Amino acid sequence: MTVQVERLVVHYVDKKDETVEIHLRNDEMPVNDKVDIFIEQLHHAYNGKPGKGFCGFSPEKNGVVSSSIQSYRQGEMHFYHLTEKAADVLKEELNKYAFNETGYLIFCHYRFVADEYVMIALVNVKEHYSINQELDLTSSRHLDIAKMQLAARIDLNGMATALEDNRYISFIKGRAGRKVADFFLDFLGCEEGIDARQQSQAMLSAVEDYLSDRQFDKSEKDDLRKQVFDYCSDCVASGSDADVSQLSNTISRDESVSFDNFYKEQAYDLEESFPVDKKTVASMVKFSGQGSGVSVSFERKHLGERVFYDKHSDTLTIKGIPPNLKDQLERFFEEN
Repeated sequence: MTVQVERLVVHYVDKKDETVEIHLRNDEMPVNDKVDIFIEQLHHAYNGKPGKGFCGFSPEKNGVVSSSIQSYRQGEMHFYHLTEKAADVLKEELNKYAFNETGYLIFCHYRFVADEYVMIALVNVKEHYSINQELDLTSSRHLDIAKMQLAARIDLNGMATALEDNRYISFIKGRAGRKVADFFLDFLGCEEGIDARQQSQAMLSAVEDYLSDRQFDKSEKDDLRKQVFDYCSDCVASGSDADVSQLSNTISRDESVSFDNFYKEQAYDLEESFPVDKKTVASMVKFSGQGSGVSVSFERKHLGERVFYDKHSDTLTIKGIPPNLKDQLERFFEEN
């Protein structure tokens, strides 16, 4: 078990007659093995969510959540009272934005390895159906962790040591057009800081320029890209930042010019450590796209060997198509 839960409080968010109501639990939930397993699942599901934003508390915005967390950290406020105050702010913001959200509002203080977090998440409920021994239909309600869209996580260590970085809070930006980013920034009282997508793209540009500058052959480039991608994927899975010095150790090898020195000399807009955007770094090892009923995806190393692109004729030629696709095509032409 890698997650150690310190405090857990769960409330319920309901909406009646276009007004949000929050039904408060009376006290903290007792911590046991089931709680630890649940929060570990929540932790990993959150880490796997793409497109997160990063921010820090702002003195120019509502300070209820930030001051409550500070008071809790200093032993001046019980965790349960922190959740009460935060729930009141959440209720106001949900009513303001008219979001049609219901579900369980989870507040948890937990430790993961050497890190310490407070997570706030609204998890919806999903109905599941089954047949019992009497062959009757029964239903039960389950927390739909995989589809949570409203969640934020405060890194308490980062909050204590790097307030000026504006990156110790992460949040799920949510589906396009819902202004979920604005909602969570207002609820938390935050100002957005580092842009994970921009930083990841800057890293990719720097890596590609470095590989070209050092004149690696195609096989070496493909291998090093895969190593960088694997490192970034591990960072996403653990919820940690990518570190440029570790990236440098991965791809510099015995080169006279290290990647660390290269990106500094070329003045790339890249922090020494940064949160990773998984979708952006995936382009390092894979090409993919879809539109007009066509979806194509292939590993980057196959370009020029099994996959050929002609921009003048706007065509993509694939040699050695996947066996299952080939079987479908052959059966189709046989039948028609």
